[in-house]
Amino acid sequence: MAKNQRYTHADHISLPVPEGTVSGDPVRVGAFAGVAQTDRRPDGTATVWLDGSYNVEVAGALTAGQTVYINSAGALTATAGTNNPFGSAITDKGTGTGIAEVAPFGNNPAVAVAAGA
Repeated sequence: MAKNQRYTHADHISLPVPEGTVSGDPVRVGAFAGVAQTDRRPDGTATVWLDGSYNVEVAGALTAGQTVYINSAGALTATAGTNNPFGSAITDKGTGTGIAEVAPFGNNPAVAVAAGA
């Protein structure tokens, strides 16, 4: 039985992130989806916020409520394909690559899996 609670809500946690990750980058680590709030540290981790919404660059047209995906290079896209679910669009966005408000799925693997179905 766990006796020491480390994070009250686990919404802002330190996670191992890909090399080159900088503050503001969307990241997905296993079932966690969020936005790096710090640059990657020498130990390979960064503080990742799993809650809130962010103005991030997304490729493709979006409508509010649509699932946004993250590819293996860490870029966000409206295309499912072989990409992983990342979050939900809060705003509509036209075609091409541009800024959209997106709410990451955070630490909610059930939502992320359902969105990918």
